[in-house]
Amino acid sequence: MNSIRKHVELLYPTTVEECMQGIRMLTEHYKNSIRKESPELTSRDIIMISYADSFQQKGLSPLQGLKKVMDTYLSDSLNSLHILPFYPFSSDDGFSVVDYKKVKQSFGDWDDIEALGQSYHLMFDAVVNHISKSSEWFQGFLNGNEEYKDFFIVENPENAELKKVVRPRTLPLLHPFIVEDQKQFVWTTFSEDQVDLNYANFRVFLRVLDVLLFYIANNARLIRLDAIAFLWKKLGTDCSHLPETHLIIKIYRAIIEQLAPQTLFITETNVPHFENISYFGDGFDEAHMVYNFSLPPLLAYSIHKQEVSVLTQWAKSLSLPSKKTCFFNFTASHDGVGLRPLQGLVADNEIHALAQIAENHGGFVSRKSNSDGSISPYELNCSYIDLITHPDEIDELRARRFMLTQSLMLCMPGVPAPYFHSIFGSRNDRQAALSSGINRRINRAKINLERLEEELQDKSNLRSIIYKAYNQLLKTRSNERAFYPYGDAEFFEEGPLFLVERRHGGEKLLCIHNFSSALNNIEDHLFGKQFITDESVLVDGQLKPYAFIWLKF
Repeated sequence: MNSIRKHVELLYPTTVEECMQGIRMLTEHYKNSIRKESPELTSRDIIMISYADSFQQKGLSPLQGLKKVMDTYLSDSLNSLHILPFYPFSSDDGFSVVDYKKVKQSFGDWDDIEALGQSYHLMFDAVVNHISKSSEWFQGFLNGNEEYKDFFIVENPENAELKKVVRPRTLPLLHPFIVEDQKQFVWTTFSEDQVDLNYANFRVFLRVLDVLLFYIANNARLIRLDAIAFLWKKLGTDCSHLPETHLIIKIYRAIIEQLAPQTLFITETNVPHFENISYFGDGFDEAHMVYNFSLPPLLAYSIHKQEVSVLTQWAKSLSLPSKKTCFFNFTASHDGVGLRPLQGLVADNEIHALAQIAENHGGFVSRKSNSDGSISPYELNCSYIDLITHPDEIDELRARRFMLTQSLMLCMPGVPAPYFHSIFGSRNDRQAALSSGINRRINRAKINLERLEEELQDKSNLRSIIYKAYNQLLKTRSNERAFYPYGDAEFFEEGPLFLVERRHGGEKLLCIHNFSSALNNIEDHLFGKQFITDESVLVDGQLKPYAFIWLKF
């Protein structure tokens, strides 16, 4: 507890004893309900990202439907599941939480979560930068309940220093509420319904610690720290990545490692690359994994440019502070494809060009406010297959271009996290976005299980083509030791070819990806190698357009 106390003294110098007492009480309360394990991540660890209600079938709760999909289609190819917020919520498809400790009744119950946890490692969301305005916490604050005093941040909207605050949205930073019969302006980084918590109050810190320990006691092996960059607010700064935010993560990790060393923190910070990797800390004291946010837009950029020089240089620059950290690799998610992670890697006009491609392919572009009053592209809202392929292309070509990006994601060092709509080849759901006014719903459609089964049985259906190829790739990857998350990797560029060499424990693989529309020679790499993916992508020692191959030494 000595190292924890030192951090607490820095964060809460006037309330050290009260905070430490609260920490001791919570650890005592949960110590007997948390299993102490410390399994190491392996190549088998592949995490599917899904909403609790992504798969629906009459007679099953959504969580039961999710388990049916995992058991039927994916149990032999991946072992982990990220269930996006399944708690009662009031907006943002789960990210405005009303009660952190309940399962949304229409999704199922904690028994359903327990059933999933018996078969798969589970990843929960800790949506703890903000909470719903309908929550007991915020309603208590509005009504003057002493328990929730100073749980939220009241600020004067005329304060000029607010202009320095980084904005991920175009909505106002403050919204008016009636607090104890008086109009006050409360800090709301994301929306009026998502009210930021005040971590300057140590009681907020303790309540959130209670939530984290509760999740671990209910089978969370991995915890995603949502929007963590904005956790601490300090006027006169941009209120992102502040030292106090990093300190909070360090304290939570130190506490949790004592109780549950098997639990891993993943930080979600949709920001430029060098800001993002700051959450690794020294390699032992902050995040175990960070979202590899630059990967999705860089892959899209590279396939449209048909060249890999930027991708290669970026990959070569990747470094980790220790062998206890790695990247959380993905291409698509419940959100869109972030553009801020491209800053510093490609020119602004190239970022705008990629945004134009998304719109031309039926997607949308979300924007953010800048400190100078301007508006800039922030995120591409599009299914990943529609972002990187044109809707008018034949399905065989679309599948090949799409699977090229997925192969590369799976080959990158770290832990891969495919989105459920990627595994099952989903297209844009424009109507959902247009009817709701929420751009992100273009890639959040619910899948009817009976219809899914029919489409997967039709070998000519794009869903069936993608699922068959994806599932085989996942199974192959999970059984190859060279894909150990912390293993060594090297990156090479040969014209439009991007090569990833993976090594671990005497195993060695070479993964070659053709980012061009032409055949490209790889004959020199084939001698003495064993194919572990489909040989049909080769023509006389040449790799077909937008094809890839994995070779085993």
